[in-house]
Amino acid sequence: MKIYFAYLGVLAAVGLAMPAQAKTICTVVADAATGTALVEQGNCAERYTPASTFKVALSLMGYDSGFLADAHAPKLPFREGYADWGGENWTQATDPTRWMKYSVVWFSQVMAQSLGEQNLHHYAVKFGYGNADFGGDPDKNNGLERAWISSSLKISPLEQVAFLRKLVNRELPVSSRATDMTMKIMETTELPDGWTAKGKTGMAYPRKQDGAFDYDHPWGWYVGWATRGERTLVFARLVQEEKRQKGSAGARVRDGLFKEFPSLVPTE
Repeated sequence: MKIYFAYLGVLAAVGLAMPAQAKTICTVVADAATGTALVEQGNCAERYTPASTFKVALSLMGYDSGFLADAHAPKLPFREGYADWGGENWTQATDPTRWMKYSVVWFSQVMAQSLGEQNLHHYAVKFGYGNADFGGDPDKNNGLERAWISSSLKISPLEQVAFLRKLVNRELPVSSRATDMTMKIMETTELPDGWTAKGKTGMAYPRKQDGAFDYDHPWGWYVGWATRGERTLVFARLVQEEKRQKGSAGARVRDGLFKEFPSLVPTE
């Protein structure tokens, strides 16, 4: 599915950026071929929950292991008791394409259960994916349900970019088909000036000292890469919002990054 943002260059030119009620923790853009950081703004080394950006890594694991067959198989039915807070898009039979498009948490959980904590950990270590910790919340035995959602698995924006660079350069220890299929099911966006972006949003809530979620200060991620001709740039942006809003923080981060993208990319 392609989203066209022909007007984004105009928006960037008039200086529109992230809303005032959002604080950008980090923006990093790097050349995929050389690894050179073209932009590194903010605290990009600290680790945070990956939230649904973990689906990029999980997709590679799923296709490499055989749990995922192609873009539309397996198609798994929604069952009572599955995570349903994503609304109607989550309460339908879901295949890999719908899973990635609508960020269906229960599909991730079913896949994680099939792979098991040990396999998830081993893949993540080989990927260099953050702390590779799938233990979940302390004493909760819920790592296969939520390790990547405000729990034990954490990754920094710089580690996100390093992982994505390995992905686009086909340097990860997975099959070529796993790489091809993961790239195929990721959201594609046509940007101004001939750039084509692929990426994944993510959103999660911080934990308070008592373990409750802080719904007023969600994190929003957008990670991925953009290609024009022979050049590919990998990027990650992490934002923490300072006011509760409707909709996805990750989608707002994505749209904000796209608006600023022309100004972030140096003239060749």
